[in-house]
Amino acid sequence: MRPATVDRLRRLDAELTRMRGDRERPPDASIVIPVNAQSDLETVLTVLEDIARYRGERTFEIVLVVNNYPGEDPPVESRSYAAAGMRVVSVPNVWRAGEAVCLSARVPGIRAAEAERVILFDADCRISNPTPLLDWYVDRLGSGTHVAYTRVGHYDLRPLWSVRARVLAHHLSRTVKRVLLRFPTTRGSNYGVNRAAFLDAYEAGMLADDLNVGPALKAAGGRAVYGGSGELEVLTSGRKFQGGWRKLARYLRYRLLYNVRLLRGQSRRSAGKSYHQRPLR
Repeated sequence: MRPATVDRLRRLDAELTRMRGDRERPPDASIVIPVNAQSDLETVLTVLEDIARYRGERTFEIVLVVNNYPGEDPPVESRSYAAAGMRVVSVPNVWRAGEAVCLSARVPGIRAAEAERVILFDADCRISNPTPLLDWYVDRLGSGTHVAYTRVGHYDLRPLWSVRARVLAHHLSRTVKRVLLRFPTTRGSNYGVNRAAFLDAYEAGMLADDLNVGPALKAAGGRAVYGGSGELEVLTSGRKFQGGWRKLARYLRYRLLYNVRLLRGQSRRSAGKSYHQRPLR
């Protein structure tokens, strides 16, 4: 491990220990982040540093789900994270047929979480205002809400018109679903759940992707809340948006059909026929 990484972990240890508070008591919330061992072992440190800038009064534990590595020998970074005040769950392969791997990777962390309020981020997120964001999640999930989510933006976007059109279409579709259709538009990079409600829905086969977590929990009688304030925005990486108008057209067609399947509330046994029949990385 590079000396710079060791220094970052040392600083994180002090800050995350402060955020965790009294270990004799459960934290106010658990923050669960999947870490793909092939690409995110270093990337995740940046969002952890964002989280460590929290300066409120609530307490939090960090749960990392390190996954996608060969055999039963987790990468050495797993031990380093655990020594730096984080709870680490190591799973060589989280993929399950009928599920998007991004959802599958969250489930072991949610099961391991100490708190009933669980906040979910991705390893490549950026959080500009951690204090109001994390306090908002604790307040909403502590008031009977089963699923909560806030604005999601992008960084690292290519300066191409086709990429800009894709992002615009993404935001417009989320607005239509949330405002007109009243569907909670959860996405993996930023949402929170009641732990028991999530696991009940998961065990009942209602969840196949982050996209349908909000609609499924709402359909089960839960309350969904959206935070539209700019200070609650979380940024997710747009580095995979390659650009190109033909790619955009194919993406929009695929996404429309995929949304229709999942937002009808189908279970993971019948949701994605092609999308979920192979491991996703």
